[in-house]
Amino acid sequence: MRIVIKLGSSTLMYGSGGLNIRRTEKLCEVIADIANAGHEIVIVSSGAVAMGAGKMGFGKRPSDIKTKQACAAVGQCELMYTYDKLFSDHRRCVAQILLTKSDIENDHRRENFINTVERLLCLGVIPIINENDTVAVDEIVIGDNDTLAAGVTANIKADMLIILSDTDGLYDSDPHVNPEAKLIPVVYSVDESIESLAAGTVSSLGTGGMQTKIKAAKTVVLSGADMIIANGAEPALLYDIVDGKSVGTLFVGKRKNQGQI
Repeated sequence: MRIVIKLGSSTLMYGSGGLNIRRTEKLCEVIADIANAGHEIVIVSSGAVAMGAGKMGFGKRPSDIKTKQACAAVGQCELMYTYDKLFSDHRRCVAQILLTKSDIENDHRRENFINTVERLLCLGVIPIINENDTVAVDEIVIGDNDTLAAGVTANIKADMLIILSDTDGLYDSDPHVNPEAKLIPVVYSVDESIESLAAGTVSSLGTGGMQTKIKAAKTVVLSGADMIIANGAEPALLYDIVDGKSVGTLFVGKRKNQGQI
């Protein structure tokens, strides 16, 4: 399979802004092993702004655009250094791709992006993609990495997008408010009833929430791919997902959804 894995800031970082080293090491080990099994892996990684803010001693994620861009510039170096080191330990080469909205929307630039990813995958390299937060402004900003991951999945014709976050999946009500909330294991249609379940909350580290994940699901399933929202606290669950076991919430792609209500 060709799999896009989106790693959220809450998966990679502690609430303090420091890197969760043990979890990140395990994620890289599992992803490398899945790649060794013959799957093509593309990573969409958050964490540059949070990592930069942590390295420069900020107590929380900055709110002004100039400081965010400065944090992204510092954090992106640190983030890729970490990925390069950890994947090299498992004899896997990684490559960095930074995108803006125009790289996805402009036909010529999108074709160049797709060709680059295809060639990297052919060479056995794991592309690691992030928004180019250092230069992104209102006119070219994508806004969040759930949306970016969905666009990447659709454009490279991946079979699946896995979004790892700090939630087990989509619930029938807010689990933070209702202790009786139940996880929804499978979604066949991203309709208004599903969209209404998205609270749209954000973490102190990231920019997305359940609303951005539902929006991403609409893009992904229309492209024909499946999408899964799962908790990134235990990286080994990626093995279960690849093996087809029920994990988190599965949004079924349109090409597999014929005849379902």
